[in-house]
Amino acid sequence: MNKDEIKQFLNNKPGYIKEGGKRLRNHLLNKGFTTTINLCKQALKEVRLENNTTTNKIQNNQGKILIYDIETSYNIGKFWRAGYNLNINPGDIIHERAIICISYKWLGEEQVYNLTWDKNQCDKFLLEQFIPILDEADMIVAHNGDRYDLKFIKTRALKHNLKMLINYKQFDTLKVAKAKFMFNSNKLDYISKFLGAEGKISTEMKLWDDIILRKCPKALIQMLEYCDEDVRQLEVVYNALVSWENPKFHIGVINGGTKQTSPITGNVNIEQVKQMVTNSGTIKHIMRDLDTGRLFEMSDTNYKKFLEINK
Repeated sequence: MNKDEIKQFLNNKPGYIKEGGKRLRNHLLNKGFTTTINLCKQALKEVRLENNTTTNKIQNNQGKILIYDIETSYNIGKFWRAGYNLNINPGDIIHERAIICISYKWLGEEQVYNLTWDKNQCDKFLLEQFIPILDEADMIVAHNGDRYDLKFIKTRALKHNLKMLINYKQFDTLKVAKAKFMFNSNKLDYISKFLGAEGKISTEMKLWDDIILRKCPKALIQMLEYCDEDVRQLEVVYNALVSWENPKFHIGVINGGTKQTSPITGNVNIEQVKQMVTNSGTIKHIMRDLDTGRLFEMSDTNYKKFLEINK
């Protein structure tokens, strides 16, 4: 494949735009296409630049959306035998599980950042750094974030007497996947591949053993690479699923505007798709944000104000 053919492939399969040159080349080889890593890098760079103006304009107008993932250690404890349906008393825990690392990125930006526990396997400093980043976001995104990631972060913050906001607006891709779709698997790796992306990096429990029991620096670097890639794949999944949910915050109001704008971009470039009546007799309007194509609901009161303002 030449550069233009690779660019056409990327435009048809936007999930691969987040990949590196080597991984993209390997994927193309698996599909029977012959090309080079250098051509893949050039094509990726040009497609990202071409998409940058429109994409960044839209994403920057959508607020600060933080995509994150955590990796945790396991509990170390005392038990006499292995097997199912065993009762392990919390008093038999010798060493509490903690956060090994957190990887995160801002939606639409290339850079993935990460934080790790210290040399004593304490996650206090990691949390002191990450909590202000969480607080800065208009919305946070995680896979199984409602049931696990955010609750575990709060648990460890409580342990270290660190303060956090009471509530965070979180988009849980696992929850949306279960509620809206019927995938063969709701795992991040499967959904990412279903959407045409590369999926997660394969790993084994030995990696956790090397980090927790042997304190191996190389293993910790591997873990960071694994967690970073989870965040990249999570962004692919989020971008695919977000239009199937009502917006969780109104960026127009956040930026000082009114509710008679798009909650997605804060713009008035919107149109009515359908008028509906709820079971209780309330009229609501299904609207489309013409900049993003996403749908949202608007109350009848705000819709009438919108028409009045934009005569």
